[in-house]
Amino acid sequence: MSTDVDAGAEVVPGVEADAGADVVPRAEVDAELIGRRYERHFGHGKASLARMLGAVVETHSEGAWVTAADGKRYLDFGGYGVFILGHRHPRVVEAVKRQIDRHPLATRVFLEPVTAAAAEALASVSPGDLDCVHFVNSGAEATEAGIKLARAHGRTALITTERGYHGKTLGALSVTANRQYQQPFKPLLPDTSQVPYGDAVTLRRALAARPGRGCVILEPVQGEGGVRIPPPGYLREVADACQEFGALLIVDEIQTGLGRLGTWWGCEAEGIVPDIMLVGKGLSGGVVPAAAMLARPEVYQPFGRDPILHTSTFGASPLACAAALAAVETIRDENVVERAAALGERLLDGIRRTVADRAPWLIAEVRGRGLLIALQPAEQRFVGELLLELMDRGVLLNHSLNASEVLRFTPPATLTEDEVQLFLTVLGEALTAVAERA
Repeated sequence: MSTDVDAGAEVVPGVEADAGADVVPRAEVDAELIGRRYERHFGHGKASLARMLGAVVETHSEGAWVTAADGKRYLDFGGYGVFILGHRHPRVVEAVKRQIDRHPLATRVFLEPVTAAAAEALASVSPGDLDCVHFVNSGAEATEAGIKLARAHGRTALITTERGYHGKTLGALSVTANRQYQQPFKPLLPDTSQVPYGDAVTLRRALAARPGRGCVILEPVQGEGGVRIPPPGYLREVADACQEFGALLIVDEIQTGLGRLGTWWGCEAEGIVPDIMLVGKGLSGGVVPAAAMLARPEVYQPFGRDPILHTSTFGASPLACAAALAAVETIRDENVVERAAALGERLLDGIRRTVADRAPWLIAEVRGRGLLIALQPAEQRFVGELLLELMDRGVLLNHSLNASEVLRFTPPATLTEDEVQLFLTVLGEALTAVAERA
């Protein structure tokens, strides 16, 4: 075992997010040192990607902003949908601090009040009778719980959608439609098939071939699939087909839920209540990882009867549930859903106007719902160029894991008008710079 430097031996004065921040140890801001550690402990791939993006070292965050070790600030329109409340929302941070001082991890033997309160809060804002809550640590774990619950009911024929993304653990990967991620780990779960997203007719045929055994898992809007919005009526047709052929319906709201689409849940658009719903990302409040699987009481029965049938040591920890409870209450009390809807319309219109003004030929399509927005360049080569131009100018964003040709914006609902205008200005500059080189 070797170390590069004593992390506490030397500090860099002035590297701070605000006037009250502590100085940061040099080992935490030395990009070359951190890069070597990445190479050694995480592998060449992560280290190379970091270097390609400029070897930026992030050290602080607040609101819509992430601050790097050199003091440069980045407006965060990425975060893979986690930061609907921005970074370090005061109400969530305070709840987590209180819980740390009181009781961060539970014995799992006695009743624990924060977990119960978080479950009640989440169920209270969820569709229909999705009252049973199973807390986990990540979205992929929520998918695993949903698949296992479906199998407990004999629904072993999994039907997912092309470009659907539900995680990378083994069960979740089986329904994540991407050969690049799946191939090294095959064989995956058996009896799994894909149908085109938005095509209810083909889905219905797939269910008809598996009567009483089907389990459909899909997103109300595909996130990692490139912000794919289904045609009107699609979710309702899927729900009706599931009922007709005795299938269970799992709606993955990990990225779309909790206000991201300008509604509490994406499935609200057509008034459906799935058998199982998956929640994550925003449930963390942007502070502590938290996710959950929700189910109707009759569907939840296998887990409800046997409390040790599917468990996790750290799932439903008081600390994570304190964050989740605060997140749900903050989204409700601060009208985050309504703000996301209005802000999404403002951004979508602004992005389209900026594209039309600067380089309309460069972008094939701008689409989105709420604060889940896609920018699809006309050619693949423009994707990386635009991403780097935006980052160089201080705006973070993500590409889509199941649609590499799409740039995805998932900003917080806490943006100010000045921050919106700054983003649109920077986007215009980035489009111009790429267009001039093309």
